[in-house]
Amino acid sequence: MDAKPEPLTINVVSDVVCPWCYLGKRRLEAAIRESGEAPVTVRWRPFQLDPSLPPGGVERKAYMRAKFRDEAQLKAIHERLTAMGAEVGAAYAFDKIEWAPNTLDAHRLIRWAQAGDQQNALVERLFRLYFEEGQNIGDRATLIAAARECGMDGDEVAKKLATDDDIEAVKADVAEAHAVGVTGVPFFIFASRFAVPGAQATETLVEAIAQARAAKTGVETV
Repeated sequence: MDAKPEPLTINVVSDVVCPWCYLGKRRLEAAIRESGEAPVTVRWRPFQLDPSLPPGGVERKAYMRAKFRDEAQLKAIHERLTAMGAEVGAAYAFDKIEWAPNTLDAHRLIRWAQAGDQQNALVERLFRLYFEEGQNIGDRATLIAAARECGMDGDEVAKKLATDDDIEAVKADVAEAHAVGVTGVPFFIFASRFAVPGAQATETLVEAIAQARAAKTGVETV
């Protein structure tokens, strides 16, 4: 009997307030479906688009106005993302988002979810909470509720969030991402061999999966 193939590990560097990361998640899921039945393990790695945000976050409209200044440009970006999201099942509702959170606690939670194989479910829930429901995912009560929905121990999560547990570990992971050249997200790393930056087309991700499965050594950027 043939041995089962080892799962292909895909590390995704992302931030849960990055709309392109939500789009990239959907495109990666489609690529995995198109790539056959060989097993795939997806791991989520932290990145912070703006680590300077205060722990409680800030009002989003004012924050985005200061960041983009041109409201017409921001509207065009939102409309483009909404159209692309509709094609892959990401129902952006930017008008519902009232708060721009600091995502450090969210990344701590995602880190803890890996132990129970709940990362994918949790990341999905956080994206939906923020981009489709307009919830503040910097709020610890929201994070605890999301953890419970995904099968985690909410009481344990609450206790850990009240401490400094894994704050430095998450910051170190973010620093490592910068050190290896990640300047924007999403950033996909296939089997530690092929790196694909950005929310690329599904076809590009399918090709990267195929190359990663076939490759033996080296690191390339598709």
